[in-house]
Amino acid sequence: MNALSLLFVLALAAGLIIELWLLRRQAAHVSAHAGQVPAAFADRIELAQHRKAAEYTLAQIQASRCELGFAALWLVLLTLGGGIALLQALWDGTGWGPLWSGTALVLSVLFVLALLDLPYDAWRTFGIEARFGFNRTTPGQFARDKLLGALLGLALGGPLVATVLWVMTAGGALWWLYAWLVWMGFTLTLSWAYPRLIAPLFNRFTALEAGPVRERLERLLERCGFRSDGMFVMDGSKRSSHGNAYFTGLGRSKRIVFFDTLLNALAPEELEAVLAHELGHFRRRHVAKRLLAIAAITLLGLAVLGWLRTQPWFYAGLGVPDGSPAVALLLFLLVAPVFTQFLRPVGAWLSRRQEFEADAYAAAQADAGALVRALVKLYRDNASTLTPDPIYSAFHHSHPPAPERIAHLEALRGSR
Repeated sequence: MNALSLLFVLALAAGLIIELWLLRRQAAHVSAHAGQVPAAFADRIELAQHRKAAEYTLAQIQASRCELGFAALWLVLLTLGGGIALLQALWDGTGWGPLWSGTALVLSVLFVLALLDLPYDAWRTFGIEARFGFNRTTPGQFARDKLLGALLGLALGGPLVATVLWVMTAGGALWWLYAWLVWMGFTLTLSWAYPRLIAPLFNRFTALEAGPVRERLERLLERCGFRSDGMFVMDGSKRSSHGNAYFTGLGRSKRIVFFDTLLNALAPEELEAVLAHELGHFRRRHVAKRLLAIAAITLLGLAVLGWLRTQPWFYAGLGVPDGSPAVALLLFLLVAPVFTQFLRPVGAWLSRRQEFEADAYAAAQADAGALVRALVKLYRDNASTLTPDPIYSAFHHSHPPAPERIAHLEALRGSR
């Protein structure tokens, strides 16, 4: 065991301990406040609904504890335990050559990890989600989704991995820059193709029907100067009763998507306010900023990998005696999150800040009171806890805690 091995084990253990501590804090905080609805919601959410949200949160916490422990175990077995080294020897023995055996190695490890996650996905879907009345996915639908996801991963990921490995071999000292260009090209192409080609494989999308609601939303789009490929309704109810809305795509392929469950839950003025919030992300250039941040982080990561792949201690310290482009890429993908997880609060803070900005934009373009009513309905219907632990929230929540967000909107409402 060299210095990297020790550092890896310490970072993994520290991250696991911190996550378990955060989950313990979250469970204690939610339990302590389960008996009383926060004052800001007392006239809008019943105590029984508040207690259901607490129980749902506690059930999710229990599942997360199990997942964290086993995920750390699988990672150690794949690296220091020799799992990757064993798979590398098996694929090298096929005689396919470094490029194709390397591609098979990366894809097979990712497949194994997805397979190990399958029991937890089933537990959440048919255990927790069903217990609290959210699940509408049948076992057949669940199996089809997983099979289709695996086939898409193979069809899209296989050529991408093979191309990156070829660039790592033939690209010279600046291979990491060329690999970054390949990755960004793939990301942009996928962002364009997802709404048109990929998402329809999993769900049915229909144009929002003509009528007062559509007319109201189109007037909002016109006021905000937003052009899209259209507004669509997704049949999210075939899998879950949770409601949501989102933007997807780039350029002229941008689409506005509403879950059918959301349309059934919200009044027209509330839908308008929710759409105004999403438009706020567009007008404040949050999507572009996030894409640039991802591009910069990816470039930095590949540059670091460009140095690490030349260091024998990098492979030896992570349980693989013989280095190769595929092993270097795979080890980096698996191990980098262990060392970067401590930066999670920074990303969460930036995301919450953008949510506040989008709320402010929505309050200027629509009715802030309607957005408050819509959010309260979503908190209630999705069983979202109203009393998260502040420290846990700082690490894990991309959206502001419910009391803070509602207070911010009420202040905006009162200032107008």
